[in-house]
Amino acid sequence: MTTVRDIMIKDVKVCAPHDAVASAAKIMRDINCGSVPVCEGKKVVGMITDRDIVIHCVAEGKDCNSVHCHDSMSSDIITCSPDTDVHECSHIMSENQIRRIPVVENGEMVGICAIGDLAKVNIFANEAGEALSHISETLQ
Repeated sequence: MTTVRDIMIKDVKVCAPHDAVASAAKIMRDINCGSVPVCEGKKVVGMITDRDIVIHCVAEGKDCNSVHCHDSMSSDIITCSPDTDVHECSHIMSENQIRRIPVVENGEMVGICAIGDLAKVNIFANEAGEALSHISETLQ
């Protein structure tokens, strides 16, 4: 059985709740992704996406250096454990229409699993594709 622990990214870039959304945007640019976990210490308290920044800051004409991540983030976070089977992780992503899922153990973030990480494991390419398809369908 392949678990999330086997494929997750362990060196995760995160923001703090009081960081400016511009900081989150720079992380997204630098690591080429659309969302960043927001953490207090090692505890995940939210996720901020490029869409969150556009809707809650840019579209309202606010200064991205003044608006904090906690003002724009989603706080209803879906997580999984390192021992979650990759098939189950794919299902969780699909059901919740998310592309990145924080991996939490004993209340602390230990990694993140992205839809692309699932796709890199050849035997799971179809599931990752199906999950992305379900995610994309709902977003259109």
